[in-house]
Amino acid sequence: MRRGASWFSIAAIGLGLAFLYLPIAILVIYSFNASRLVTVWAGWSTRWYVELFHDQAMLDAAWISLRVGLLSATVATILGTLAALALVRMGRFRGRLLFSGMIYAPLILPEVITGLSLLLLFVAASIDRGFWTIVIAHITLTVGFVTVIVQARLLGFDRSIEEAAMDLGAPPVKTFFTITLPLIAPAVAAGWMLAFALSLDDLVIASFTTGPGATTLPIRIYSEVRLGVKPEINAICTIMVAVVAIGVIAASLLSKLRGEDRPAMPVPGAI
Repeated sequence: MRRGASWFSIAAIGLGLAFLYLPIAILVIYSFNASRLVTVWAGWSTRWYVELFHDQAMLDAAWISLRVGLLSATVATILGTLAALALVRMGRFRGRLLFSGMIYAPLILPEVITGLSLLLLFVAASIDRGFWTIVIAHITLTVGFVTVIVQARLLGFDRSIEEAAMDLGAPPVKTFFTITLPLIAPAVAAGWMLAFALSLDDLVIASFTTGPGATTLPIRIYSEVRLGVKPEINAICTIMVAVVAIGVIAASLLSKLRGEDRPAMPVPGAI
């Protein structure tokens, strides 16, 4: 009975992994296909990667997506960390329910509604849509995710270390940057990575808030896929998968090294 259950578990895990990663593996393999037809295998080749770096429109869209992702993830991480601190440390302040509702609303609202709401806001405020409206929209989308991640870390935080630092004369700002921030840094980094990935992946909200000269990579890929899948699209998607995989591996290794080599943290006192 146990052997049957074991084989069933292995089969279920195998099917789940195949369902998740087999399409990605096929995409990566066909990005090295020598044929222009994505359904016909004609041998291994890197010609489509060479063609990709001559596709200026695709490169411009990738550069815009990268800038939007880096900027929006950084701002969302700062705002999300501050929001998490307010929700955890400030108790039941006036307007807490409204504040938390505004933070968490983008997590549960459909992206179509969020994108349409932001579009109406920009139109009513007479703001020209373009790069900065996409950045604002992605900050709105991702700040709630960062808040949830950092808030979960703060709820299990041992405040006695902060209290010891302040008892020894360290001001609150110095205590935060010396004690609190290093301890919650893994959660902050995880929030930033999630915000960056969501921004890089977003199509719906960006399509509502974009303007002339601000075509992101997902919008560019979608507009070209409607006319047929080009081999260059497989190449750019493979590069994105590789970048994300390298980032995840690097973050895991860094977290492991920090856990093994982290010395005992000193408690700062007043000088």
